[in-house]
Amino acid sequence: MTTASPFDATWQQRCRDWAAAAGSDGAHDLAHIQRVVATAAQLGREEGANLAVILPAAWLHDAVLVDKRDPRRSQASQLSADKAVALLEEAGYPAEHLSAIHHAIMAHSWSAGIAPETLEARIVQDADRLDALGAIGLSRCLMLGGQWGRTLYDPADPFGERREWDDNRFNLDHLYIKLRHLPEQLNTDAGRAEGARRWAWMQGYLDQLAHELGADA
Repeated sequence: MTTASPFDATWQQRCRDWAAAAGSDGAHDLAHIQRVVATAAQLGREEGANLAVILPAAWLHDAVLVDKRDPRRSQASQLSADKAVALLEEAGYPAEHLSAIHHAIMAHSWSAGIAPETLEARIVQDADRLDALGAIGLSRCLMLGGQWGRTLYDPADPFGERREWDDNRFNLDHLYIKLRHLPEQLNTDAGRAEGARRWAWMQGYLDQLAHELGADA
C-alpha cells in the first residue's frame, strides 16, 4: 500500500517554481522535470513506494543545473540534493523525509555513480533514465548535440564499426556508448519493461538511418 504523502498541491507548486528557477539547457528543462515527476509518480504507485520522498526528489533532481561538459558534472547531483533539502527545510517540509529525498537526488545521476539504496531512490533514478530513451530521449540527445556543435555521425563510419565510439564528436555514438545500456540497468520491473520498449524504438531509428545511408547491406 502506498504511504500517504504530505506532498499536496501547494508543495507541488513550490517545487515547480524552484525547478523552473534552476534554468534550462534545452534537454534539461521544466518539461523534462514534469515528465520525470509523472513517471516517478506512476512507478511509485505501482511499487507501493513513499510519494512523500519520490515527488519532491523528482521535482528537484536538477535543482542545480551543471552542463554535462562541465568538470563539476559529477558533483551536480550533490549540489542539487543539498539545495533541494535546504529549500524544503526552510519551507517547512516534514523533516523525517529529508534524508531520503537527499539520497534519492544524489543517486539519480549517471555521472555521480552512486548506487540507489532505497526503493524511492531506485524509482527516481529509473524515471530520470527513462526520459533518455525512446522518442523523447532521442530528441533530447539530438537537441544537445546540435547545441554543442557535434556532428550527427562520422561520414566514413557512421555506426563505429571500424573505430572507437566518440560522443564528444559524433552525436550518434552516444546511443551506443550509453543509451543502449540503460534498459538493463533500470531497477524496477516496470522500468525495465518500458526501457526495453523505448530502446526498441531507438533501434528502429538506427535501422532506418542505416537503410537511408546505404549501410544496412
